Amino acid sequence: MNHEKFEGKIAALRMGDSRAFDYIYEQTSRAVFFAILYLVRDKMHAEDILQETYIRAIRSLDSYTPDTNFPAWLTQIGRNLALNHLKRTQREISTDFDQDSYRYGSQETHLPYLFDIAQKILTEEEYQILMLCQVAGYKRREVAAMLNIPIGTVTWKNNKALKKLKIYLQKEDNV
Repeated sequence: MNHEKFEGKIAALRMGDSRAFDYIYEQTSRAVFFAILYLVRDKMHAEDILQETYIRAIRSLDSYTPDTNFPAWLTQIGRNLALNHLKRTQREISTDFDQDSYRYGSQETHLPYLFDIAQKILTEEEYQILMLCQVAGYKRREVAAMLNIPIGTVTWKNNKALKKLKIYLQKEDNV
């Protein structure tokens, strides 16, 4: 992710160039989505919150400080919306008896199981790094820039998360 080009697109979006949004969305949506998904643990709600995140970000673009970490700013908006969603749903009484039926698309079969395991056994940061590196296909240096952490930390936590998953799955096979 080229920082200067990214900041240029943000400036263009501020001036009303809606085409700049396409680039910004393409570069940031996966990171924001996985941060939200980790919290809400429901693909359908995570997609809705992702949409709301970008609507809120565009409305409050003036509050973003240029040349800071825009993906982290967006991710924080998404996390806040996800936490608000969780608070709201905890107050509601659930009447959906088959929650998992809509949770994941009909074409995904093994991924929901792995996502659930990953969410259960990994820390939030490990989960986010694993999803960005292994599922979304970002390079470790891109993930490091998005999360504003050293690339060595990304590599270490990615490998640690993969080992945890491997150990868990091996134990499950032996049971």
